[in-house]
Amino acid sequence: MSVAVLDVYYRKEEARAACVLADSWAAPAPNSRYVQFIEKVEPYEPGSFYRRELPCLMAVLRLLPETPDVVVVDGYVWLPPLGRSGLGAYLYEALGKATPVIGIAKSSFAGTEACAFVIPVHRGMSKRPLYITAAGIEVESAAQWVRGMAGKYRIPELVRMADQLARGKL
Repeated sequence: MSVAVLDVYYRKEEARAACVLADSWAAPAPNSRYVQFIEKVEPYEPGSFYRRELPCLMAVLRLLPETPDVVVVDGYVWLPPLGRSGLGAYLYEALGKATPVIGIAKSSFAGTEACAFVIPVHRGMSKRPLYITAAGIEVESAAQWVRGMAGKYRIPELVRMADQLARGKL
């Protein structure tokens, strides 16, 4: 199963979108890395973050030789408490609903605790959970996969590497 973990780093009006691609959820390192520079990004718009980030994610995904089996984003697929579309839901739509998208959010959103579509996952020794949401796959399965990702800390190793690659530190 190919797993693509995506992240975007912004600097003024530019962005650097990164993708680390692995052959399994438990892979300790990616088998390939992709970076796409975006010279001009949309300004940040509260409540419509996807308008800024989605074009960057799509740009880096176009570099892949084939569509991955699943895509992981840094953030929510569905926004608590009512299940409004988050970045991951817009990406799922943009991918023609053919590729499951899993969101790994690092911070709680208002109403998260009461949402059936958000599963908190504790990793390592951290008392703070990651918040898992998904489209195209059962959220329980997504949470189980995230629990099994390589890395002994709260943030899975592939997620950390995608962040570092986006920041130009890998």
